[in-house]
Order: sequence, then C-alpha cells, then structure tokens
Amino acid sequence: MILDGTAAQSIASGAALIRDGSLLGLPTETVYGLAADADNADAVGQIFKAKGRPADHPLIVHVLDATGVDHFARDVPHFARALIAAFWPGPLTLILPRRDGVAAASAGGQNSIGLRSPSHPVARALLKACLDASGGQVVWGVAAPSANQFGRVSPTTAAHVHSEFGDAVTVLDGGPCAVGIESTIIDCTRGVPVLLRPGAITPEQVQAVCGLAVRTKESLDDEAAPAPRASGTLESHYAPRAKVRLMDAKALQSALDLLGADIDGAQSDKPVIATYSRGVLKTKSAKVMRKAMPTDAPSAAYQLFADLRAMDDAGVQLIWIETPPPDSAWDGVRDRLQRAAS
Repeated sequence: MILDGTAAQSIASGAALIRDGSLLGLPTETVYGLAADADNADAVGQIFKAKGRPADHPLIVHVLDATGVDHFARDVPHFARALIAAFWPGPLTLILPRRDGVAAASAGGQNSIGLRSPSHPVARALLKACLDASGGQVVWGVAAPSANQFGRVSPTTAAHVHSEFGDAVTVLDGGPCAVGIESTIIDCTRGVPVLLRPGAITPEQVQAVCGLAVRTKESLDDEAAPAPRASGTLESHYAPRAKVRLMDAKALQSALDLLGADIDGAQSDKPVIATYSRGVLKTKSAKVMRKAMPTDAPSAAYQLFADLRAMDDAGVQLIWIETPPPDSAWDGVRDRLQRAAS
C-alpha cells in the first residue's frame, strides 16, 4: 500500500505501524528506507529478513535531532557535535560509541552505532510522531536501510519500494528523493573523523567544520582498531541484475565499434546492451539502449539509481558506463558505480 506522505493521517498510520513493530517504507532525502523501531529487536529482525541482509551488517538509525543522539550514543566527541550542528538534518551519518542496552540488533551486535537526522519533511514528520508520548510508546529512532533486496539498486521513489516488496510493506510517498544516493558516513569512534562511505557531503566540507583532517579507512587501520562495520561498504553493492562495466569514453566507443553487426544478431527483441555516458556515443544498432548521464555530480547522483533501474527493467544483459570524473564532488557516484560493477 502506498500512502500520501503529506497527509496527517498517513503519518499517524505510519507511526502506529512503527510502534506496533511493523515495517514501513519511508522517504528520506537520500533514498527510501525500510524503517522499524530501532530499539525493537524483533522489528529490526524483520528488516534483515525482508531484505535478505546478514544480521551482522549494521543499520543506520534515523533520529529527529541531536536529542536522539543521547539516547543511542555515549562519549560523543566534540568534533562529532560540531558536525551534527553543521549538517543535521541532512545526508551525513556519524558512527558513534553505542550506549549499553540500546539498539543492539540495529547495530549488528557492534558497540558502535550509525546515526543520522534526515531532512525530508515526511521522514521528519514520522519521527516527530514516533516521539509523541500521547500516541503511545515513545520511539526514539528508526533503523532504516535502503528499501530494497540486499545488495541491489537502492529505491528513490515509492514505486521502486513497491516493486521490491509489493503490498507486504506500506510506503509513505514523499516523491523522488532529492539527493539520490545514500549519506556520507564518518566514523567518529577513533579520535579523528574517518570516511567510511562517500556521499553528497564531501571530506573537504567535514574538515572545514570540525578542523580535523578526514582520514581514510585504509590510512588508519594500521594505526588503531579496525573500522567498525557500516552500511553500504561491502565490495559488491547497489548492483542491477545486468552486468555493469565501467570504462572511459574512448574505450566505451571502441567497444561499441568492435561489436559491429554482431550485436544485431543477438536472439532478443529487446536491447542487449545499455550505455550510460556524459558524451555522445555513436551506434546504429537497435540493440543498444543509450542513456545520458548528467554532466554535473548532484544531478548524476539524483538520477543514478532510477536510471540503473530503468536500464535493468529494459531487460539488457550488460550496462556499460562512462567512468565519472576524478574530482571529489563525484566520489559518491563513483563509489556506487564501482560497487555495482564489482
């Protein structure tokens, strides 16, 4: 069932589902999440089961504001507080030391927990309703990984969520997600900010706010305890059914040229290959589906998952994608494509 997320009754119904230990499709500015009460181990277990996700792969907990941090986390470092003040609500997840006795299932059994405050108005209305004691049991936050089967392309519309779970999951429709890729993840458990997953908020922005250089996971692992496990950091992730290959524009055009007439002999009445590039590619074959990648990073992030789903839905066997530019603004898109191609 898809509900109008802007309607007060829909928000009330969604909050009731969360309090009852059920799942809910929830829009955020990044992607749609599959939400459940983060402190309810049985409800969280339903997330893992529905997604086919390993139970030791932690979930990100979404809170209304900084007051939720003190429910789930302890010993929050000063630089993390500065990042919360600067970037919340928004697409930034912080990994913090977890308080004993809270959200253990959501954290995948770790002594750390990922927290963020979404900026999407529907998500915020739902979180506020969950905190309203007059509605019943107070829910301090919802665990909400992407609302899709584990490892597959993330959903950025309510229809995408429905295509994954059908009527088994109620979805609050908040329109297309404004950012389009998952949040930046910064580990704050090891004394300095450590980038675990790139996103719309760049390391340069993080450093400008907290005054500390953002380290990479690889640069710190030899000096301290290993990085905590975090969402969306497995080598293979965000993958469509079709095989994805990344290459530069010249190699992409050469690959199309080498195919020649061979592809037209493919035993299929549908496109066999999809291309996704910023430059114009030349081919006369009807078996090649050509799709344009936006030339600026924010637009590319906004369209990425929807475009991958559209190419997959066309039934192609291969998706050939032009490698994104090397500058940091494209790090989030490049990360998702590299994992999709792994």
